[in-house]
Amino acid sequence: MSEQKNQRPVPKANRFVETEAFWQGTKQGELLLQYCPDTKQFQHYPRPISVYTGKRNLEWRKVSGQGVIYACTIVRVPGPGLDDRLPLSVVTVELDEGVRILGNVLNAAPDKVAIGQRVELAWDALGDDAQYPGFNLVEA
Repeated sequence: MSEQKNQRPVPKANRFVETEAFWQGTKQGELLLQYCPDTKQFQHYPRPISVYTGKRNLEWRKVSGQGVIYACTIVRVPGPGLDDRLPLSVVTVELDEGVRILGNVLNAAPDKVAIGQRVELAWDALGDDAQYPGFNLVEA
């Protein structure tokens, strides 16, 4: 088996916290996050218990993927699979559902990305069978 020099790393399900639903959702083009039905709030990153109640009463629910850029930075240093993607905008997005998630801005040059801009979910292909949530700027 030959290994490509600049292949992007593909995340795997976490063996300590049930994340399989998240990764299955990405394969189907759906962003699924943990939801606490007791408090009616989402949480992210995945955990074995609700951060609100401490109970294991969690569900996976589809979210819109729309939100606002909370923080941003530009990656300029090469890494595995990044050579043809630099410079790369990496953002923390506060989703309309109230949680924050990391991703890349896929449709804009880094100098056009700013805190407070609206974004929508877009899928960033990692390989043949894997994709990760990314974002596109929403034109006002």
